[in-house]
Amino acid sequence: MFIETETTPNPASLKFLPGRQVMTSGTREFATPEAAEVSPLAQAIFDTGEVVNVFFGGDFVSVTAAPGVSWTDLKPMVVSILLDHFVSEAPLFAGGDASGISVPAEDVLMVEEDPADADIVAQINELLETRVRPAVAGDGGDIAYRGFKDGIVYLTLQGACSGCPSSTATLKHGIEGLLKHYVPEVTEVRAA
Repeated sequence: MFIETETTPNPASLKFLPGRQVMTSGTREFATPEAAEVSPLAQAIFDTGEVVNVFFGGDFVSVTAAPGVSWTDLKPMVVSILLDHFVSEAPLFAGGDASGISVPAEDVLMVEEDPADADIVAQINELLETRVRPAVAGDGGDIAYRGFKDGIVYLTLQGACSGCPSSTATLKHGIEGLLKHYVPEVTEVRAA
């Protein structure tokens, strides 16, 4: 087995591609060692002591190094952990699957939406699914919709994208421009 790595726009994060499916559906982010306890793989990566975020995508794992940690030393450790996990075909989550694990809902809204905006929200979500998510996944992350109110779309960047220096530019220039172009009711995009 060979695990490829890709850089991400976030210099503290690397994207690891095991050449096989990681998550069967959805994504999962672990921002603390305590959160990682539900996944033997995420926990093993946090156990290096040099990691501050682990993110599982459909076919990749993004890892964010702690401040001051060199990827020269950390990368071989993470590759070794990933190889051990995937070669042994160990379960991704404790108990063999994700049942019974409390996962924060991706559809938790930060604002109370107006039911009259249902068509606008549907357009926004369609664009996020078809245009934005694939691009953000390519950079080792994901995006979660958090609401629409008074022309403002609230979004949360996850994985490698959450602490990326260019995340503000991604939201403001990339996603905001796209949404404003296709959905005239959108006036602004904000991080939630």
